[in-house]
Amino acid sequence: MTENDCVFCDLTQFRVADVCIENAFCLYASTRDPRDPPDVLPGCGVIIPIAHRPSPFDLTAEEWASTHELLVKAKAAQDERVAPDGYTLVWNCFPGIEQSTQHAHLHVIPRFDDEPLADRGGRSAIKVRENRRPDPSRRGSGRARSFGRPAANSQLPSLSATGSE
Repeated sequence: MTENDCVFCDLTQFRVADVCIENAFCLYASTRDPRDPPDVLPGCGVIIPIAHRPSPFDLTAEEWASTHELLVKAKAAQDERVAPDGYTLVWNCFPGIEQSTQHAHLHVIPRFDDEPLADRGGRSAIKVRENRRPDPSRRGSGRARSFGRPAANSQLPSLSATGSE
């Protein structure tokens, strides 16, 4: 795979996501991969370095700081939007093994107590059809708000008409 073929290097598709937050080095987008089962978990997203980086081990100090900044802002947005009970954060770093895209990206997956597979990892959260919540649009308890510090000076993104609230 070359950078020209990389789905994460063209950020256009991510900039139209329900929630999109961008800084100088990274972009967070909360959107669904059309290959994933519908209504498994709302609010899933990815943080993508703007520069093509094969893995998180290749990120610069600025990109790490920017990833953290977006992670805190993404959490604040999803805490408000879907009130999850927790989060699963996943980096996949397997060159040439079941990973067609060698561009670092951090999966940010809101988790809910009423998920059938809530106690399993990230792949089951978004790829396994059996992980449907009884009511996917129901907000969680918001227990995840207890994690971390409040986002200082964080500007919550404007949610699109399809993004609720």
